[in-house]
Amino acid sequence: MTATTHRTSPWMDSDLEMFRDSFARFVESEMLPQDEHWRKQQHVGHDIWRRAGQMGFLCTDISDTYGCPGGDFRHEVIVVEELIRRGISGFAQSVHSIAAHYILNHGTEEQKQRFLPRMARGELVGAIAFTEPGAGSDMQALRTRAERDGDDYVVNGSKIFITNGYLAELLILVVRTSSAPGGKGLSVLLVETTNAKGYRVGRILDKMGMKAQDTSELFFEDLRVPAANLLGGEEGRGFAQLMSDLPYERLIVAIAGVAAMEGGVAATIDYVKQRKAFGKAIAEFQNTRFKLAEMVTNTRVARTFVDSCIQDLLAGRLDTATASMAKYWVTDLQQQVLDECVQLHGGYGYMNEYLVTRLFADARVQRIYGGTNEIMKELISRSI
Repeated sequence: MTATTHRTSPWMDSDLEMFRDSFARFVESEMLPQDEHWRKQQHVGHDIWRRAGQMGFLCTDISDTYGCPGGDFRHEVIVVEELIRRGISGFAQSVHSIAAHYILNHGTEEQKQRFLPRMARGELVGAIAFTEPGAGSDMQALRTRAERDGDDYVVNGSKIFITNGYLAELLILVVRTSSAPGGKGLSVLLVETTNAKGYRVGRILDKMGMKAQDTSELFFEDLRVPAANLLGGEEGRGFAQLMSDLPYERLIVAIAGVAAMEGGVAATIDYVKQRKAFGKAIAEFQNTRFKLAEMVTNTRVARTFVDSCIQDLLAGRLDTATASMAKYWVTDLQQQVLDECVQLHGGYGYMNEYLVTRLFADARVQRIYGGTNEIMKELISRSI
C-alpha cells in the first residue's frame, strides 16, 4: 500500500498498528495460500475459524467479560480492511461479528454467557438467517414461522442467500411468531445447527463473485428450538432488534468498499508501472496518469468520509441516515473505481488470477446486501 493510495486514519494508534501487523501476517500466512482452494470448494472450512479464534481475531470489539478479546470497533475495522484489500472474501468475519452483536446488544445475560465465548473461540460460526425467496429488504414480508409448543418453538420455512450458511453453527434466525401485522410479529431465535433434526442446508449458491463464500439456502421442517433461545426472551421484538444494529452493519459494508478500492488501486499502480506498451510503461501515458489521479482522489475522499463515520460510531453518534449514506455512496464508487482498475489492466483485467478481477466481481453484491442502495436512498430521504 503506497502513501498515495492510503493515509493513516485519525483513529489509529501504535497499539492498533501492532494489531494490524499481527493480523496481516496471519492473513498472508494462513489464508492467502488457501484462497484458490477455498474458491474451488466454495467455502473456507471450519479449521480457519478455529485458528482465527485461537489467535484472538474474532469478536474483537466485545468485552472480555464474555470471553472475547475486549477491543473496540477499530479492531473490527482492521480485520475487515486486511481481509478485503487482499480479496479474501470467503472468510466472512464481519457477518460473524454482526451476529455476535445481536446477542451482545439484545440477548439475555444467560444467552451472552452461553454463546459469545464460543463465537470468540471460533467454535460457533455465526450467520444471520433473514432473507427468504420472497422477502429481501422488506422484513414485513417474511414467512418463516415459529410456533410455541411447550418449552420449544417449532420452526418451518426457508431462507436464501445466507452468508456463512454452509458452515454456520449458530443462526440468528428471523421468524414470525405471531400474526400481528408487519414487523410486530417478528422474533429472533438463536439456533445451534449441529445435529439439529429438521434443519437442512441446501446448495452453496453459484455466484458472480465471492466464490469462496459459502452463501447457501437453508430449510427448516419442524425444527425444534428451545424457548430459552428466543433472543432477549420476549416475542415480537425482532424488528426493533434488527433495526437497531443496522448502522453497525452498513458501516462495515462501507469499510469493505474502501478497503477494496485501496487494494485495487495499489495493485493497479504496481501493474501500470511494470506493463509496457509501445516501448514505455503504461504509467507514462497521460490517460493512465489522469485515470490514476481520479482513482486515488476518489479513494481518498471515500476513506476520509468512512473514517469520520468510524469516529462517530466509536462516539455513539452514528445515525441511520449517515450509515446509509456511507453504504450506498461508497459501494457505488467502489464499483466505478474497480472498473477503472480492470480497464487499466487490459486483457489481464478479465483474468481471475488477478486481484483486481476478483475485487471487481466481489464488489457487485456490495450494492445489494445489507439493504439495497435504493433502500438506502429511501432511508436517507426520510431524514431530510
